[in-house]
Amino acid sequence: MAFAVDSREHWVEVPGDILFAREWCPDTPHGAPVVLLHDSLGSVAQWREFPEALAAATGRAVIAYDRLGFGASSQRTEQLTVGFIDDEAEVYLPALVRALGLDAHVLFGHSVGGGMALAAAAQDGSCVAVITEAAQAFVEERTLAGIRAAREGFRDAAQFSRLEKWHGDKAGWVLDAWTEVWLSSAFRDWSLDPYLNRVHCPVLAIHGGVDEYGSEAFPRRITQGVSGPARMELLAGCGHVPHRERQSDVLALVQGFLEGHAVP
Repeated sequence: MAFAVDSREHWVEVPGDILFAREWCPDTPHGAPVVLLHDSLGSVAQWREFPEALAAATGRAVIAYDRLGFGASSQRTEQLTVGFIDDEAEVYLPALVRALGLDAHVLFGHSVGGGMALAAAAQDGSCVAVITEAAQAFVEERTLAGIRAAREGFRDAAQFSRLEKWHGDKAGWVLDAWTEVWLSSAFRDWSLDPYLNRVHCPVLAIHGGVDEYGSEAFPRRITQGVSGPARMELLAGCGHVPHRERQSDVLALVQGFLEGHAVP
């Protein structure tokens, strides 16, 4: 059954300024809403039709937001530190959750957003389930090679202009926030290990079999490390963006996961 969905915008005050969020809400929503956390170059707009499709498939409200410095949210000038994942999990996401009056909620994070979702779930008992998609669990050489290649690619003006389409004059900051932190020596020893055993809610880890930014060691580390029920799904022939490359499969996996674990 597909649910009819409407959308609305939110502007949320957080430390540092304003976050932009969009909510897709079924006519008769049921269950905890799903909060989407985007990847290192992402934004609300770059989720494209996926949030509406997810709301229609699950009957749950779906909320996506631009992290501070991204998309339509307020601009940042300071460089991100190696603790930016903790900052999102401890400061900005909780501020959004409070402002929107979310009690129980599901977190769905793509790429670094998946790490943020797990870090948040490790300390927030109101998170009732986590879905990670193409999440990094530690710093793998494949990850670094992919970032180096992307940084070189963005030296091309035409490719950089595509980043400007989503982030406007924030695009240069967005690119540096990704490449300079991940490629720094200070970040080399980062991993999700300190958080995983404190995650007690159900976890679904989705990963593409040919993800250019990380191997299947990532979802294995996640599902073997969390304390609650966990399931890993490896999509053969799929790259780093399963919700775009294999949208129908991801929707079915998420719907089945939430229903199978009777997530409230």
